[in-house]
Amino acid sequence: MTNKEILKKQIIYRSIHRGFKEMDLLLGKFVKTYINEFSESDLKDLNKLLYVEDAVIYKWYLNKNEDKSIPKTKVSSMLKDFKL
Repeated sequence: MTNKEILKKQIIYRSIHRGFKEMDLLLGKFVKTYINEFSESDLKDLNKLLYVEDAVIYKWYLNKNEDKSIPKTKVSSMLKDFKL
């Protein structure tokens, strides 16, 4: 198994086992939709994003407010525009 495949498995697990049901749904669906389209760099950005607290991501996503703990990347821009 390559490092990229391992990273993908870790991201999938982390995206659906958040502890905050709304984030499980949002991030899980987002990851399942786009994970195979992401480059290794995008996957690393996504992995970093998954370590931000649920409440911070949720507030940022719903209110469309900027938050310094959310890195400005291609992945975060895609998540901000993602609809369930």
